[in-house]
Amino acid sequence: MDALWSTVPDIAIPVGFTVLHVYLWTRLFRDTTRRGSRWRPAGAVLLAVLGTLGMLAQWFTPSVHGPMWFQAAVGWPGWIWFGAMMYLTGVLVLAEPARWFILRRKQKEKTETANLARRVIAGPEDSPEGLSRRRVVSRAIGLGATAIALGTVGHGLYEGYRTPQLKAVTVPLARLDRRFDGYRIAIVGDTHFSAIRGRGYCERVVERINGTQADLIAFVGDLAGNEADQIRDATDPLAGLAARDGAFFVAGNAEHYVGADAWYDRVAELGMTGLPNKRVELPGFDLAGVNDLIVEQRHMEDTETGPDFEAALDDRDPARPVVLLAHQPSAVDRVAGYGVDLQLSGHTHGGQMWPVHVLSRLRSGQLSGLEDHDGTQVYVTNGAGTNGPPIRVGADADITVMTLRSAS
Repeated sequence: MDALWSTVPDIAIPVGFTVLHVYLWTRLFRDTTRRGSRWRPAGAVLLAVLGTLGMLAQWFTPSVHGPMWFQAAVGWPGWIWFGAMMYLTGVLVLAEPARWFILRRKQKEKTETANLARRVIAGPEDSPEGLSRRRVVSRAIGLGATAIALGTVGHGLYEGYRTPQLKAVTVPLARLDRRFDGYRIAIVGDTHFSAIRGRGYCERVVERINGTQADLIAFVGDLAGNEADQIRDATDPLAGLAARDGAFFVAGNAEHYVGADAWYDRVAELGMTGLPNKRVELPGFDLAGVNDLIVEQRHMEDTETGPDFEAALDDRDPARPVVLLAHQPSAVDRVAGYGVDLQLSGHTHGGQMWPVHVLSRLRSGQLSGLEDHDGTQVYVTNGAGTNGPPIRVGADADITVMTLRSAS
């Protein structure tokens, strides 16, 4: 039964993708042109090519299969089209009631009887009056929807690839010694380095992080979507990270999909400290990390090591504050009784593409920013990269500079 259900997405996604593209062809090419127009087959070919690239991007970028040049070749156009298709389809669907109303109203204005109105609406293909009216309305809606979608995606690409902005946050910790008041942590998550987000982007992220002159750098998972050895060149700039107390890393779901142990080895090569269910004692507080919940959620225990909160948080000095790095915000549900003062997370991307925010909040419980969960403060960064379409709409990328304040 599990094997059967695991094949459902492999069938449902291509079928759904095909249905959406047929809908787009109907509204953008069939409804806007005459029968026999060359635009109809041309539109079908165009959408077939774009749809194929979109599916290849979803399957192979990122992936452990296929060379990086191939992942880049299908990833760029495929994922961009994927995002454009989402917005284009959404606008066209929202316009359906207006389309129906306009056609119905105009037809009623031009006829005095219901029978005549029905003949205009559903008249024969060669009725020039009915067809021209439908074409004019369809073209206006199609052009408007296309303009909105392309404008949104253009803005989203700019936001998705510009150097992440710095976000300043101040958090009081009740047990933080006054000597460490003003301690600064640079929080970085969800960079998702891949074939379409490579070395150049990594260099800009490192430069922006180092510019904060933080006391500590915390990577909260989803550093990359490929295997560690696939993108060594893209991640080499991380060796230039500089902070007084060092840079620390915990795996996110992306690392567990391709081998988190190899990524812990890789970040060690780059001078970072991995915290796979471990804890280190820093001068002002304990810093702990746990592997991602995805191992349990996807039943990956045979190949990956899941989160172990007891190993990371038990048997420590209860007088010292503790900061926990955990990729998913919902990990806070498992920390009761461990006295965690602050949890740093990512995973949500702040929603990344409006209106996906709603689904992201339902899935993760907390979308972005700082919230209190029964005495444990949880901060969720929007992340510095993107997953899937390299597009951000209504959820700007960020590198958070958190200043800890002593409440004593």
